[in-house]
Parts: sequence; C-alpha cells; structure tokens
Amino acid sequence: MRASSFPSPTHTDKFRVRRFVFPLLCAAIFCGLQSASAQSNTAPAILQELKDFDEMGSVLYVAAHPDDENTQLITYFARGRHYRTAYLSLTRGDGGQNVLGGEFGSELGVIRTQELLAARRLDGGQQFFSRAMDFGFSKDYRETLNIWDRDQVTADIVRIIRTFQPDVVITRFPPTPSNTHGHHTASAFLALEAFKFAGDPKAYPDQFEAANGGLKPWQPKRIFMNGRGESGGLQMDINGNDPVSGESFGAIAGRSRAMHKSQGFDNFRGGGGNSRPESFQLLAGEPATNDIMDGVDTTWSRIPGGTEIAKQADDLIANFNSTNLDANIPALLKLKSALAALPSDRLIEEKRKKLDHILQTCLGLEVETTIPQAEVVPGETLSLHSTVTLHSSIPVRWLRTAHLVFPRFPTLQSDEVPFTINLVSGQPSSHDERITLPASTPLTQPYWLREEPGTGMFHVADASLIGTAENASAFPIEQVFEVGGQKLVVPGEPVQAETHRRLDVIPPVSLHFVSDVKLFAPGSTHQVQVEVTAARTEPFCMVTLNAPAGWKVSPVSESSKLTSVGEKKTFTFTLTAPSKPASATITASAEIHGPLIQGVSYSNDRTDIAYKHIPHLLLQPVARMKAVSFDLATRGKKIGYVPGAGDSVADALTEMGYDVTSLTGADLTTNRLKDFDAVVIGIRAFNVRKDLVPQLPDLFAYAEAGGTVIEQYNRPGNDLKTEQLTPYSLTLSGDRVTDETATMTFLVTNHPVLNIPNKITAADFDGWVQERGIYFPNKWDDHFTAIFACHDAGEAPLKGSLLVAPYGKGYFVYTGLDFFRELPAGVPGAYRLFANLVSLGK
Repeated sequence: MRASSFPSPTHTDKFRVRRFVFPLLCAAIFCGLQSASAQSNTAPAILQELKDFDEMGSVLYVAAHPDDENTQLITYFARGRHYRTAYLSLTRGDGGQNVLGGEFGSELGVIRTQELLAARRLDGGQQFFSRAMDFGFSKDYRETLNIWDRDQVTADIVRIIRTFQPDVVITRFPPTPSNTHGHHTASAFLALEAFKFAGDPKAYPDQFEAANGGLKPWQPKRIFMNGRGESGGLQMDINGNDPVSGESFGAIAGRSRAMHKSQGFDNFRGGGGNSRPESFQLLAGEPATNDIMDGVDTTWSRIPGGTEIAKQADDLIANFNSTNLDANIPALLKLKSALAALPSDRLIEEKRKKLDHILQTCLGLEVETTIPQAEVVPGETLSLHSTVTLHSSIPVRWLRTAHLVFPRFPTLQSDEVPFTINLVSGQPSSHDERITLPASTPLTQPYWLREEPGTGMFHVADASLIGTAENASAFPIEQVFEVGGQKLVVPGEPVQAETHRRLDVIPPVSLHFVSDVKLFAPGSTHQVQVEVTAARTEPFCMVTLNAPAGWKVSPVSESSKLTSVGEKKTFTFTLTAPSKPASATITASAEIHGPLIQGVSYSNDRTDIAYKHIPHLLLQPVARMKAVSFDLATRGKKIGYVPGAGDSVADALTEMGYDVTSLTGADLTTNRLKDFDAVVIGIRAFNVRKDLVPQLPDLFAYAEAGGTVIEQYNRPGNDLKTEQLTPYSLTLSGDRVTDETATMTFLVTNHPVLNIPNKITAADFDGWVQERGIYFPNKWDDHFTAIFACHDAGEAPLKGSLLVAPYGKGYFVYTGLDFFRELPAGVPGAYRLFANLVSLGK
C-alpha cells in the first residue's frame, strides 16, 4: 500500500466536548503480555518473543487522539524489528462522536480506550495516555494549550518517557501551526518540550519520589516527526510480513485501525504488498542518517552485566528447538538465573516478566482462576477456583497463590493454607480458596473518572496511575511455581467462569434518576424519581435526595426494604425550584442496613457498556440529575423521532412535554406521518442508516401537507447515503464554529423561529458547551432562510448553522447546531430554540 493511500487522521467525526491499580510499569507490561498471549502458542510465536526479549531498542509514538497513531509503523517496529513500541495518546477521545450508539463524553472515552487496547493487541504495541481531556475541535493549538493545563500535560509526557525509557520519540504531527486540529499541533509541541525536560534532573523532581513512581531522568536520543511519503528527512521502508502469521504488516495495521469502530473505521483494511516509505524529520536530539536508531545500542551490551544475557539469548535463538519445546527449558532456566543476578530496574523487570512468559509458554503451563460471579460487594466472600495444566514432561511444582491486594488490606481474610502440588503432564490440578473483601474495598470505576475533572484535565489523585491505559484487576493475583529450582511467577486475575469477564466491585444497590434533566418553570414543583436496583438482598435502604440551597426537597428521605436481587424500587420526591431562573445538580444517596453492611451510604449510578469488539465495561459514577428552571413555551403535542447515530434528543423532547414516538424507515409514509406535529431526524441519520433515502419523497410530502421536518446534522463524505437531504438543494461542508461562546448574530429578527412561542435573545446562547455547531451547509437554495451567523475568532461569518424553508403548507429545517450536546447538558436556550423549531406553523 502506498503511503499516500493510507488515510491521514482528519477527525471529521471527533468534534469534541468533551480498582486497586498497579503502577504504570506493571500496566504497560500487562498490556504487552496480552499482545503476546493473543498469538497462538506456537513455536514461531515463542521464537518471536525470544527475539523481542533479545532486542533492547524502544520507540514512543506521540499524538493527540485515538486513531492518530500510525498503526503500520507500530506494527513494523514491534513485530518486524522487535522494538518495545508504545503509543501515547494524549486524550481518550472522550469529546468525539459515536457511530455505534448513544455514549458520549466519559463513556465514549472509556470505549475508545478499549478500542486502542484492542488495536495494540493486534499490532504489538503498548498504550499510554495523559490526563488531557478531548474537549472539542480546536482550530488553534494555542487555544488547546489554554484549555489543557500545559504544565500538567508536559509533566505527564515526561513521566511516560521516564517510565517507558524510549530511545526515540516520534510525533505524528508538526509542532508548529499547520492545517490540522489544534490538539494535533499541541501534542507535538508538548512532546518536544517533554523531550527536552525528561533527562533534566531539575525538571519535575517530584517524579523521583517513591510515592510518585520513583522515576529517574531519561533522555531519548532524538525526536522525529513522522510523515508518509514526504520528501526530505530520513526515509525508511516499513513494508514486510509478520514472522509468526506471515501476514503483511499493512494487513495487520489495517485490522488494528479497524478496531476504532466507534469512529466508523470497522471496514478499514490496510494493504500490504507495495513499498511503504515513511519520512522522519528531526525535531531535536542527535541527527540520524540511515536509520532512526543510528548511534543507539539496541543490544544487551547497554546494560551493565548484559553481555552474558545477550550471548545466552542469541544462543537460544540460534539453537531454538521448535519440534521439542522441552529441549529449550534448560537454556531458558540458565538465562533466567543470569537475568536474576542483574540489578533490578524498570526495564530489567519488564524483561524478567517477558522471559517468565516465554518459559511458561514453552512448558505449556495453562493457568486460570475463575469465580462464580463477575461482581462482588465489599464485605462479601470471594470464591476462587484456580486450575493449572502442564503440557511438559519437565517437573514443575505449584507452590502458592499470591494475593497482591494483601499489602493494601492487611486485614484481608483468607482461608488459604500453604500447599504444594507436583504437576503431572496432561492432568489438570486445582486449588480452591475463599477471600473476604474488606468493606473499604473501592468500587470499580475508571481511575481517571473517580474525581470531578477540571477544565480540560482529568484529576488523578494517585500519581503512579498517570499514563496507564486502564485499571488493573480489582483483585490481582500471582500463581507461583518452581521449575528447575527457580521460581516462575504467572500474573493473572480472577475471571467469571462462563463469560471470562473480569471482576468488578459493586455497591449493594445502584441508583438512577429516571430523568437525566428535569425542566422547571421558576418556582414550580415537580416529582423527581430515583430508581434503586438491588444487587444484593439487603433488608433496609434509606434514600436521600441532595439539592443545593434555594431548591426544596420533600420528604427528606424515603425508606424501603429490598428483599431480592434485581428488585427495583422507585423513590419519589417533590422538588421545588427557586422563584428565579436557576440550574442545579441534584444527587442521590442510599444508606444501607443489612447483614453485610451497616450504615454505609452509596451514591453510585450504573452504566454497562457492551460491544462485541471490546470487553464488557462497567461505569459507576455518582447518581446525578440536572435541574433547570426557566421560562419555556411549547406548541404542538406529537413528535415522531427518527434515530440516527445515537443521541438523547428524543428524551429531551419528552421532558419538554411532547408525546414522542420512535420511527423506523418503514414508518415514514404519508399516512403514518400525518398524525405528527413534527418529525425530527437524529444526528448523522443519513450517514448510518440505509432505510431512509427511499422514504424521502414521503417525508417531503408530509412537510408539503403542513408538517414540520427538522433534520439534525449529517457528516459530508463517502458514507453519506444521499446528497438530496431536503426538498431543496443544500451542500454540506466541514464548516464549524468551535467556540461555544461565539457571538450569534440574528439575521432575520422577525422570523417565527426567533419569536414563537419563545422570544429568543442572545442570552439563550449562554452556557452552551463544546461548540456552537458542526458540518454547516455552505451552499443552499434560495428557499432557505439563514437564521444566524457566527464565527470563530479571525474567521468570516458562517450562516449555515440553522436553515429554514417553507415547503408547501409546512416547513423543512436543517441545522448543524449542537442540540445533541446542549439538550442533555440542560442548556435553557437550546430547549427554547428547539421548541420554536417544533412549533413552526402551529
């Protein structure tokens, strides 16, 4: 595949708002071992791991978002040249859009985190992140640096460099302004700063403290910017085939990139047979002439005492017995003993774990620990069933199961007793034990979401977690064996027996507000309902609604018994808004009194995310609701909603008082539509659905007969199913206004959209989040009236954010305004304006 045909990340779908854990190194190693384990345990795969062990070179690739990384380059370095290769994505993509469903913000960030991990399992890389939030499309890197905490992000990159210890750093984008996303430029700019600081013992000295990671200065040799086929700079061809599977690097890279399914890349496929030139422009550090590793010792000789390690590893590789894996064990044990004699540091520890994995694989040592359930409540007893099967004739003794949470919970109770099992080849051995978790065991929640974020940054209290891709196991364990007089440690975690889902720690109940946003007229009173779901049988639950001053709650609390697992009970409170317009965040908590837990309060909602290409995800944020008090008038009663790529606009319309019916493509007939006052089409509907285009004539006829159709934004491009989105022509573009505070100029002050039934003023655009809108049309038929003009600083006004056309007796509306973000955020003016759109002609 030619470099020019490899799509560069344009982020056209990413225009943004938004367990007990191992230290950073352990998480990185765990990700690397997952990559190795994903391969079949064949002799070629073991030999590949041996070559990885023997290679000491390392590369860190840095960019801004999930999908920015050059997957073929990562594949080439990791699988072709055996380098330790990692991708640092400064953000988790939490500000983007989602073609799979309705998850946005932090939920989408968790999905995209797992998509990157799935990609790395394919291409062989490791994965890191900074604390920077993906806050929305940025046209200028200086705006990005004003929203991100520049010093914190730089510190994060320095931390990851000092931890991963790369010889070479590579950025995806130039560090100077160019025609790209501001996050892109900022990622390179900050990477260059971090490159200069990482080796300086005076820079970020807090990272050298044991509590903050116990790091040491590390200076990479050089930092490049990676280009694809550009002239100048160092040129390298990254074509080739994976020595294990025989698959081309391009094909593997294509499968890796296709894991970004939430961004619509699931059909992406790489090429493979053609030359793939890559260019590398030196940004700082020592020049290179022939290769990115010029002047870098990528052998064990760089390590004091490493010469003997290199000799033994080279001999192992040269004399590797692929037909009798047992024959390799004596040499592996000798190498393991020599490696144990070296002074320990982060890189040596990583190599020790890799060598243990190679030894385990050669022994055919299958290890699994299962639990009967995937979820446990603090204070409960956890039943562990460990099974080990040896497929080698080499004697192996199973010594013990080590629980890595013991140092954290010295009062952890276990009925574990010492045991020694002499494994017999081909015969499974097992061990059972029961562990009582302390009531203080933290609940499962992605570590970067445990605290309220700041502006542009996640808050992480434990510095050792910064940079890690995900939480480690809630209950990490190690199985300890003896082979040839040496200890062999196999890390792991308990998984649910049938589903292989990892262990999650949950509260005995979860709480959920029936409405995420509740609308009030000033001084009015509404019922607020909190649904409580029992995860365990607890006899008594007292629920409290928490509201800020000025908002009145009655009663103070409600109590009930929860007597069966899965039982749901709805607790109803009355909430009275202040007499003047206001907004508030309302939270709920439940105090539990039962056999396991007495007097402990929980305030956790629950969100399960399940997609086939990533593991099951559980989020347990604080249960909260947005309450908004303002003046809102509506006209019409019945609305038909045609879902698109996923949004919660239909829920917002229901909260406004409308009777909302979800419509399929087959429902879009003149006879079916005549009962609705308006039909609203969800975001990107014409990008993700194939059943709408044939029904457009009926939709047009509905408007012509007096109905109102409101089309929310679609994205221009190859996946757009039709250019004829409306009865009159318009042309979509990439035009957008990213400044959510941009002035909105009213172009036709007497238009019904601005006056009926709500008088729209500039104040209605206060408090908008992330941006004004995206993918505005830049050309349209004269039948359309442009309602607003707005622009980002230094740019010409854009008039395509809201277009309204009379059509027969009705109206057709096309809008790129971000209603799908503003309505769930409880922005009053967005509700008032949308009510006016629905009310056209009423």
